[in-house]
Amino acid sequence: MSEYKYLFSPLKIGSVVVPNRINFAAHLTNLSENHRISDAHIAYYTERARGGCGLITTEELTVHPSDLAYEKLVDAFKPEVIPGFQKLTAAIHQFDTRIFAQLNHNGMQADGKHSRLPVWGPSAGADPLFRETCKEMELEDIQECIAYFAKSAQYVLEGGFDGIEIQLGHSSLVRQFLSTATNQRTDEYGGSFEKRLRFALEVIESVRLAVGTDFTIGVRLNADEMHPRGGLTHEDAKQVAIRLEQTEQIDFFDISLGTFHNLFLVEGSMHTPLAYTLPLSAGIRSVVSLPVYATNRINDPHLAEKILEDGHGDMVNMVRGLIADPELPNKARYDRDSDIRHCIACNQGCIGRMGLGYTIGCMQTPVTGNEIRLGTGTMQPCKTQKKVVVVGGGPAGLEAARVAALRKHRVILFEKEVEVGGQNLLAGKAAGRQEITGVTRWLSSQVNQLDIDLRLGVSADVQLILNENPDVVVMATGSYPKPNPFPGEYQSPDVVNTVQVLNGEVEIGDRILFIDLNGHHQGTGTAEFLADLGKSVHMIMPSLFPGSQLGPLQDLFLTRRRLETKGVTYTPDIAVLGINGLNVQGLNVYSEEMIDFNDYDTIVLAAGNVAEDSLFFALKGKVRELHRIGDCVAPRFTDMAITEGHMVGRFI
Repeated sequence: MSEYKYLFSPLKIGSVVVPNRINFAAHLTNLSENHRISDAHIAYYTERARGGCGLITTEELTVHPSDLAYEKLVDAFKPEVIPGFQKLTAAIHQFDTRIFAQLNHNGMQADGKHSRLPVWGPSAGADPLFRETCKEMELEDIQECIAYFAKSAQYVLEGGFDGIEIQLGHSSLVRQFLSTATNQRTDEYGGSFEKRLRFALEVIESVRLAVGTDFTIGVRLNADEMHPRGGLTHEDAKQVAIRLEQTEQIDFFDISLGTFHNLFLVEGSMHTPLAYTLPLSAGIRSVVSLPVYATNRINDPHLAEKILEDGHGDMVNMVRGLIADPELPNKARYDRDSDIRHCIACNQGCIGRMGLGYTIGCMQTPVTGNEIRLGTGTMQPCKTQKKVVVVGGGPAGLEAARVAALRKHRVILFEKEVEVGGQNLLAGKAAGRQEITGVTRWLSSQVNQLDIDLRLGVSADVQLILNENPDVVVMATGSYPKPNPFPGEYQSPDVVNTVQVLNGEVEIGDRILFIDLNGHHQGTGTAEFLADLGKSVHMIMPSLFPGSQLGPLQDLFLTRRRLETKGVTYTPDIAVLGINGLNVQGLNVYSEEMIDFNDYDTIVLAAGNVAEDSLFFALKGKVRELHRIGDCVAPRFTDMAITEGHMVGRFI
């Protein structure tokens, strides 16, 4: 048993005793069906309860028809949701985990395109993300909304939940009433601090009356909006916390920050520090006596323990940590810390998928969001043991080898380099991307613990593979940069690619023209890498701006700001027609102006990759069972490579 003094100690929150201090906090999943709890929901949350977290707080449950910010929100205000609630809570309780329901109205951050209703807000205005002008709520709207909070709370109580969290955080109507940035009312719900607080007090009172005195209620409090027009400051939030505690109607404070003006702070990527909101939770904790939750980028149990020991919070939210590894609590508790798959805050499978309307996922963990099919207990030992040869030790190959070995196949893994990792190691060399290598560090550690014949520094060919007489061959040979992505006469060392740059294979001049067709970290991270070396970098791209694919990952703002700070310039909307020597001929796709870019020492290309599939085709028809996965099929992202590796390992 581990020596975590604080992390695995119980905590009394209102009338509920939570067995440990790890909360799987509220976050969107897009797993609902017909605006109700689905079997996929239940499997998803149950996997985390089985993994040992003390508390689960559901994703936001909307309390009113006017609030449909996302297509797959769960309606808490309809009695039809009660059976699903009961099924969910029963599943969670069998593991001695507690579960709270988060109740919310998104207010100005709702989306009328989904609801086909006017969006409600404290004052007429437009949210910076959805940009839909809301209706200023009339007094009868306010009273109706309060009544719907109470109705939803009653259904939550009947559904078997242990408590309720009322959303006053980054995405909430209640927070919008509190903030001077969004509340310009002049009636009894606007103006002074007390008047702006009134709606929150009435919502809390209505919920308390609905559930009674012996039921846990708390709030997710925005501890600092960090709003460009002022809004709620941290000192304001302290005063809100003091007043809410004085009502004696709530039992805890969960902490949030930011708004949709600065969403990158709400969902910080690896470009933000670990536990970056600790000053906010510590500040709220300094003025109240109720339990306070610490949050944001707490991905390691030792970090969580230190936060609790230092008094920065009473509970820790480990959302992405448990998305990446549902077993994190039990691994920490039972001395398996080295097996924890740490969240790397890439935001690709979780937040990135949510931003595009897909179901919850994780770049590292194909099981996430697929628990019914792939969760605990679904992986079975192989019925017939096979000899499996995997070629390539990148993320796809490592995952295929790992899963196949877990199922007791005999596995040989060939990797031409002296260490595994593939392009994941290269990605980690880009500016600010060091954490991305956590993907293959974990996979490598797991492979090394299994009965896998790992052959490093070996370039597999047809004869070498055939000599092994394999039952199954899995090709995970990756991809390489397109050798000639544009017409013209050009060659190294004048024209190079990002792989050559990051590996230090080429000499780079002082003046760089960077052609970015990628729009992702490969382009911006390499450009920033060059700027850090003191190079003058000018980027051209067919998109409107650098990093055009980074918005859903919450990396766009910080990336753009760093590039500007480091002197990287750019010309958007440029289609490259050809390269001759060091002259690049570009076409502005809007003005149709021809532009020559020629005052540079080196041209760097982020212009796409080509599948390394020659060995796959050479083996076709020569082995009993042949698969290819990852970039060897088509150059894509890491999550796809790992998923394909996992599925091959599962079903061979």
